[in-house]
Amino acid sequence: MTIGEILKRRRKAMKLTQVELADKAKVAQSLISQIENDISDNVTVGNLRSIAKALGCSLIDLLPVSDKKQ
Repeated sequence: MTIGEILKRRRKAMKLTQVELADKAKVAQSLISQIENDISDNVTVGNLRSIAKALGCSLIDLLPVSDKKQ
């Protein structure tokens, strides 16, 4: 599972649109779309941190299992 897939699942579980999440996270809606569609190569840790906070989770929760230290 990718960061984009995890993000999309969490966003939908909270019944948020991309626009609503972007507003809560203070990022562009286009960034949310790019992350969810796995087409953004320049996502910053700061942006992911803001998105995670808006989703009520930690940054590590958005990472795929393969990226987490075992």
